[in-house]
Amino acid sequence: MLSTKGYAAMSPKAALQPFSFERRDVGAHDVLIKITHCGICHSDIHQARDEWGGSIFPMVPGHEIVGTIMQVGNAVTKFRVGETAGVGCFVDSCRTCGPCREGIEQYCDAGMILTYSGRDKSGHTTQGGYSTQIVVDENYVLRIPAALSPAGTAPLLCAGITTYSPLRHWGVGKYHRLAVVGLGGLGHMAVKIARALGTEVTVLSTSERKRKDAERLGATEFAVTSESDTFTKLQRRFDFMLDTVSAPHDYNAYVNLLKTDGTMILVGVPDSPALLEPFPLILHRRRIAGSVIGGIRETQEMLDFCAEQQIESDVEVIPIQQVNEAYERVLKGDVRFRFVIDLGSMT
Repeated sequence: MLSTKGYAAMSPKAALQPFSFERRDVGAHDVLIKITHCGICHSDIHQARDEWGGSIFPMVPGHEIVGTIMQVGNAVTKFRVGETAGVGCFVDSCRTCGPCREGIEQYCDAGMILTYSGRDKSGHTTQGGYSTQIVVDENYVLRIPAALSPAGTAPLLCAGITTYSPLRHWGVGKYHRLAVVGLGGLGHMAVKIARALGTEVTVLSTSERKRKDAERLGATEFAVTSESDTFTKLQRRFDFMLDTVSAPHDYNAYVNLLKTDGTMILVGVPDSPALLEPFPLILHRRRIAGSVIGGIRETQEMLDFCAEQQIESDVEVIPIQQVNEAYERVLKGDVRFRFVIDLGSMT
C-alpha cells in the first residue's frame, strides 16, 4: 500500500483537515500519478457537506486532477513515466454495459466509480485529488497536451467537459444563439468553448459586475436577470440555453427565453427540487434536458480541442492550507473563476 497525504472532511460540514491514508499498490494496468494541481469544484462542497446525501466519510475531495506519471504497471501501453496526465470525475466503470461500450462511461448502467466518495470494485472507498498521489487504471487517465498549463487545465477535467459535452451532443455551433445562465466555474468555460465553436453567446447573470468578464471571455451580449424587463426583452430569443447555476432558481422564467423547438440544458445541480410548469414547454415544443461530464474518449477530445483553441480555465492558485477559506469564497461567488490547489504546498 502507498502512504498518501491529503486533506479530508471527517464528517458532514466539518472543516477539511490534514489526513493520511493508503492508496493501493500499482497494478499491471495502473499508473501512479504525483498530483501537482487539483481544482476545487462546487460539487466538492456539496459532497463534503453531504448536501446531496450519500457522502462517504472521511472524504478527500477533488476530481480535477493533473500531475506527473511516476510509475506504470507492467501491462500499461498508453502512458510512460514522466508524462503529464489527468484524472477527472470517475476512475472506473463496469466496462461491459451499453454506455461503457459506446464510450459514454459517465452513464454506466452500474454507475461510474467516482474519483472520491465512491466505492471501487473491491469495496474500498475512493479518495480524490486533494492529496499527493493517486493510482488509476490507464483506461481512465487522460493525456494532457503540452500546450496546456497544469493549473489552467485542471478545471477542464470537470468544468470543461461538463460544458463541452452537451454543446457537442446537441450540435451547438455556428448560426445558433446560446444563453449561458451563470458566469462561474462552469459558465465561463461554456462561454469560451461556445465562442470557439462559432456560437453567438449571451450571458445571463444576477450581477452587473460580471459584465466586463463576460465580454472579455467572448460573450456577444450580457443581461442582468434581476432587472424587471430582462425576461420580457429576451422572450423566444435563444436556440439553446446552458444553465450552470447550482443555487435554486426559477427554471420556468428561463424556458420562456427559448425559441420554438429550443433546448434548455441543465448542468448545475441545486440542492433542492424545482417546480416546473408544463405550458411554456408544450406551447412551443421546447425541451429541458440534462447532461453530466463526458466519457474518457470525449474528455480527451475536449482537451485536444482546448489545446488547439488555446483555451484554459481562468484560475486562482492557492496552497492546500487555504482550502477552507476557498470553500467559503466559492459560496460567496468570490473567485474568478476557479480555485486550483497547488499540491506542492502539501507538507
